Amino acid sequence: MYGVNVRPNPEEPPPDLPAPGTLLVDTSRADRVGEFRGVAGLYWSLRPMGGGNEWEVEPRHVRPALPIEQLRARTARANARSRGEVL
Repeated sequence: MYGVNVRPNPEEPPPDLPAPGTLLVDTSRADRVGEFRGVAGLYWSLRPMGGGNEWEVEPRHVRPALPIEQLRARTARANARSRGEVL
């Protein structure tokens, strides 16, 4: 798991990076779900499934999305596409 609300230990190796596009939950932003986009310095970049601006989060505030959270995010994206809000 990606260090949920745990202060990182400088002696520990960094957590394994997820593959780009992996759905993650940002616990510091009301469990907001985003796609992993990459690393920006000490932060991970996430992007909303339905489009929008990327945001950065400390890896300690990230966890893998549960299957129900993945389903909700994918459904929200499909609905946004049907409304023409997302390509």
